[in-house]
Amino acid sequence: MAKVYLSLGTNIGDRLENLREAVNLLTEKVDIGKVSSVYETEPWGFEEQDRFLNIALSGETDLNPIELLDFTQSIEGAMKRVKTVRYGPRVIDVDILLYEGVEMDTERLTIPHARIMERAFVLVPLKEIAGDDAIPGQSISGLLEKIGSEGVICFREAPWRG
Repeated sequence: MAKVYLSLGTNIGDRLENLREAVNLLTEKVDIGKVSSVYETEPWGFEEQDRFLNIALSGETDLNPIELLDFTQSIEGAMKRVKTVRYGPRVIDVDILLYEGVEMDTERLTIPHARIMERAFVLVPLKEIAGDDAIPGQSISGLLEKIGSEGVICFREAPWRG
């Protein structure tokens, strides 16, 4: 089993319920470990949309990275995610942040996630569950000092699923 870190985000409909449903669907093939608090954040990339709720979670899986990508995309599809505008509104977004022992950069998948170091809405919850050195060769605290964490507001403390 490989340890993985995922990021989930939503800004359409019942955002908290969307996160709960996605986490529940993930349990089919990912043994969930830690789940961060829920953070409310400003949209990133395309700003003409509602605020997001974001979490990070750790887990273990027997899936290889591409199988995990296919599985997370199947969850997005099952939850009726429709891709219209890049970085636009979404019912759910499930991103693979880190996959134990893997660094890859293909057309379909980059691990560590290609923009992990630019996004406070990913780094803040990741640091909460994984610690400062979760990203190989990087300090999350140092990255957050560079990019700031303004606008990443704790919406609901962990554990929030209960």
